[in-house]
Amino acid sequence: MNLTKSTVKIFLAAGVSLQTACCGLAALPGPPAAPVESVTNTYFGTAVVDPYRYMENLSNPNVTAWMKLQDDYTHSLLERIPGRPALLARIHELNNAVAARVEDVRRMPDGRYFYQKRLPQDNVFKLYVRKGLTGPETLLFDPEKFAKAAGKPFAINYYEPSRDGSYVACGLSAAGSEDAVIHVLETATGKEVDQPIDRAQFGGISWCPDGKSFLYNRLQKMEPDMPETARYEKSRVYLHVVGADADKEPPVFGYEVSPRVKVDPADDPFVSVVPGSEYALGTIEHGTRQEITVYAAPLVSVGKPNTPWQNICDVDDDVTDLAVKGKEIFLLTHKDAPRFKIITTSLSKPDLASARVVMPAGNAVITALVVARDALYVQLRDGGIGRLLRVPFRGKAEQVKLPFDGSVSLMAVDPRLDGTWLDLATWTRADQIYAYDPQTTKITNTGLQPLGKFDAPENLESVEVKAKSYDGEMIPLSIIYQRGLKLDGSNPALLWGYGAYGISQDPTFGPVMLAWCEKGGVFAIAHVRGGGEYGEDWYKAGYKQTKPNTWKDFDACGEYLVEHKYTSPDKLAGEGGSAGGILIGRAITERPDLFGAAVVQVGCLDMLRIETTPNGVPNIPEFGSVKSGDGFKELYEMSSYAHVQDGTKYPAVMLTTGINDPRVEPWQSAKMAARLEAATTSGKPVLLRVDYEAGHGIGSTKKQREEQTADIWSFLFWQFGLPGFQPPAAN
Repeated sequence: MNLTKSTVKIFLAAGVSLQTACCGLAALPGPPAAPVESVTNTYFGTAVVDPYRYMENLSNPNVTAWMKLQDDYTHSLLERIPGRPALLARIHELNNAVAARVEDVRRMPDGRYFYQKRLPQDNVFKLYVRKGLTGPETLLFDPEKFAKAAGKPFAINYYEPSRDGSYVACGLSAAGSEDAVIHVLETATGKEVDQPIDRAQFGGISWCPDGKSFLYNRLQKMEPDMPETARYEKSRVYLHVVGADADKEPPVFGYEVSPRVKVDPADDPFVSVVPGSEYALGTIEHGTRQEITVYAAPLVSVGKPNTPWQNICDVDDDVTDLAVKGKEIFLLTHKDAPRFKIITTSLSKPDLASARVVMPAGNAVITALVVARDALYVQLRDGGIGRLLRVPFRGKAEQVKLPFDGSVSLMAVDPRLDGTWLDLATWTRADQIYAYDPQTTKITNTGLQPLGKFDAPENLESVEVKAKSYDGEMIPLSIIYQRGLKLDGSNPALLWGYGAYGISQDPTFGPVMLAWCEKGGVFAIAHVRGGGEYGEDWYKAGYKQTKPNTWKDFDACGEYLVEHKYTSPDKLAGEGGSAGGILIGRAITERPDLFGAAVVQVGCLDMLRIETTPNGVPNIPEFGSVKSGDGFKELYEMSSYAHVQDGTKYPAVMLTTGINDPRVEPWQSAKMAARLEAATTSGKPVLLRVDYEAGHGIGSTKKQREEQTADIWSFLFWQFGLPGFQPPAAN
């Protein structure tokens, strides 16, 4: 990574910024203002000044010291908010008023179930196994044992049982780093039976029929002279035999492994083996691009010289998902079908030109497909509502009647078993795990996920409306609030948005939301362009050149909330995270008058510099590159950092980051905080919150999540003038 090597001195006694909080709090001395050391880059004739380029060097002790002072200042202010302790206690109460939280369930043909579960006293999810739904369960893998030994939190990133369930391979990482290490356990004893395998961040574990070997993706080993951008490049798939030395096993698929398979350095290769099929599938993901390349080869040939990989589809075929039954492969594609269709072809003689259409495109968006023993199960999104279809392998599709309207997520599907399990939720009802039996055509609640005291509150309601964007497009907007709410413009409102990668914001609920709504708060979700709510066209309408639609749609949703008196600009907060940092960052730099506050969580903010980071190169398919003229223009328009203007009255802003974030570098938040602090004239605070035992949020503990939520909401309630959340005046 080409970073400016700065030796800038931070003067603790000089250059102190004064941030005057709203709501009557006297001016408090803030942390040291960040020194300016401008670097100018010229992109295709346009000069762009970067005043805080040196912050990209996180090994510079002056930068880390400044970030620590910012974080200390943030916490010093948050601790002055009287209502924060009670709010945190309420969040904790709501989060723990259920016997357990269960996720990531696997069904086995012998009647066993593997799943991750977190009890009220637990800080992270742990891996369990049980025989039958009512049988006794056994704790298999406890990340907290590693946490106690290392003095930092650990989390399970993924796991995969062998076909007969004798072994389980688990990916474990520390402090939110997602830098997973594979541990192999014997199910009968819970003991580790293999040496840990590092550089397994992506996992992709697929067990072979022998039950003693599995395929997985492993990152290249970073040498001291390699640039940081090489971290996710040239990964390969390895065939590991339990008990063997992983460092001595040769790759079987991936970068420069087979002359039959073209894999670019930035591609991510995987190989999967499906029970009941004699073929192995080699899948290549092209960074964050949705479309994949797929190869097939006889399973017995994998790992041998000259494996006869045969191409099934390439990126131009617009395939985004697949499923296999025996010698037949089912492909989900948006080729000439913006809301997707499903086609099928033979693995032995693939020919997409003559592929049979299993399900043609319709009004609903096809979002996922899986193969069970009895049929193909297809997940749809119909105007924001999840639907489920059962498609016999040679028959007509049948719609499965669901117990209520909401989101649908297929889970625990096995080609050796009939039916499917599914996770159902709404905006006001937490996830429950259901099972569909094709013999009885009934859906029953498995009971594996208990219903907590606050999981289905009767005093909450949600409405679905549409806001007119600047160009006339109608943007779906989901609004959640307590029954009887007065629409007089006085309510605090939190508007969430994302709008990237074609990812949809489907109905979901966590009882912690009650802590916001109990204070009269409104929670709203803007289904902006760039997401996948209406398929490929909706996604590409907020992508690269059309990316401004994403934040303009968000602004339109904010205006709707104000116009219909759910809130007012001084009590409206916008929030986005990760790639949603583009949305909220540009929303407040383009329309600072619309928001009283904003929250940016682990956000992408300086888009002109993102491809200098390890995860930036894989994101070029989504955002573009400054190496082309059009790419520069698009990234410049997306860059919130580049659009901060001196002398502007910006809303109060909290930026959060995790120091171990592998996806968005912490300096993105640091640079934006420094720039906003220097530019704003509103007198409202700009706060940087840094978690030194977290990353992108994946792997964060329950305690970390609860504390961050309490910090964010206390900050917003303070800024919105809620009684009980106003800090005492400084002496």
